This record gives sequence, C-alpha cells and structure tokens, in this order.
Amino acid sequence: MLDISPAEWTAILLSLRVAVIATLVATPFGIALAWLLARKDFWGKSVLDAVVHLPLVLPPVVTGYLLLLTFGRRGLVGGFLADHLGIVFAFRWTGAALACGVMAFPLLVRPMRLSIEAIDRKLEQAAETLGAAPWKVFFTVTLPLALPGVLAGMVLGFAKAIGEFGATITFVSNIPGETQTISSAIYSLIQTPDGDAAAGRLVIVSIVLAIGALIAAEWFARRATQRLHGN
Repeated sequence: MLDISPAEWTAILLSLRVAVIATLVATPFGIALAWLLARKDFWGKSVLDAVVHLPLVLPPVVTGYLLLLTFGRRGLVGGFLADHLGIVFAFRWTGAALACGVMAFPLLVRPMRLSIEAIDRKLEQAAETLGAAPWKVFFTVTLPLALPGVLAGMVLGFAKAIGEFGATITFVSNIPGETQTISSAIYSLIQTPDGDAAAGRLVIVSIVLAIGALIAAEWFARRATQRLHGN
C-alpha cells in the first residue's frame, strides 16, 4: 500500500514544487494587499476585498477558465508574454503554480490582514515620531509583529495549493510529468482499472500534508496570540 511508484513520486514532487513557488510568489503581494486593506480607507475598498476573496466562492472551473482566457497563448496577457518575453503559462507547470497561487490567495491574505489589524497603531506612531520613514516603520515594526500571521497565511496558502484541482486542470490540463499534481493524478487513477491502490496512496499523502499544514498554521496563530498578549 505504501510502495509509491516513480510516477506517483513525480506527481507528489511536482505538487510540492508548484505549491512552494505559488506560495513564495504570492506572499509579497499578499502582505502588501493585507496591509492596504488593514491600514487604509479608500473608495472601492469593499470591492477590492470582494475581488480578493472571489476565488473562494467562484466555482474553481470558472477561475481556471478565466485564467485560460487571460494567460492562454491567445489571451490578453498570455499572448503578450509569449510573443515578447517567451513566458508561457497554459499547459505548463508554471501555469499550475499560477492557478494554485490565485486559488490560495484569499486564504493567504486573510490571516495576514487580521494580524496587521491586531497590532497597536501607537507602536507604529511612536516609530514615526522618532523620525522613521513609513517604509522603515513597516519593515521594523509592523512586519515583525505581524510575522506569525504572515507565516500562518503562507502555510494555509501552501495547503490550499497542494490540494487545488479544478482551476488547475481547467487551465493547464492533466499532463503527466508536466502539470499532473497529486489531485489530478488521483482523478486519473480512480478512472483507471486497478488504480485504487495507487489512488489510496496519494490520498494518504494528501491527508498527511494537509494535516501537517493545518497544525503548523494553528501553531503560528497561537504564537501570534501569545505575542499580542505579551507572553
């Protein structure tokens, strides 16, 4: 049951690579957007917040189709990237990372925003009165205090990226060795005669990765709570 085949290892390692890259690339954008939503009031803030959380409520296939229209070889953005920069997302593992990053983005932003909102603004104001520039206040006061929330968001985003299926298979298909992640491999195996054992192994791997990520996210959340209460 636990004798994982080379093809299964390929799907597992590809899923890990896609999830790691999706999380690392999305994190700077998530931090910036979380800070903007937590610290600034502006016209259209509710609309922006709704757009950020849209992947949570849209059918994943719809998100994948929108990505295909936008970043496909004939898409508005994808055509330009392919013709001028040689960057192709559709039916490539990089497209899988893009789809996973988009689907994981709401779960990544939410803990970061809550962590920033929980920081006492008097600490930031004190740094400003001492002459610190806004960017320095952010990197020396806000970001260190929000770090547990940032890490929790990254872990949740990683867990979501590991399990992403609908948007990924719609955008980049299910190509073994290129775009076939754990989820799409399980989908293929359960439709294959005698594929139940291999699917079961990948299911176990998925459960282990998901539980590990959730435990890590909970630990970071507790650390954030302890820090806010001075423990």
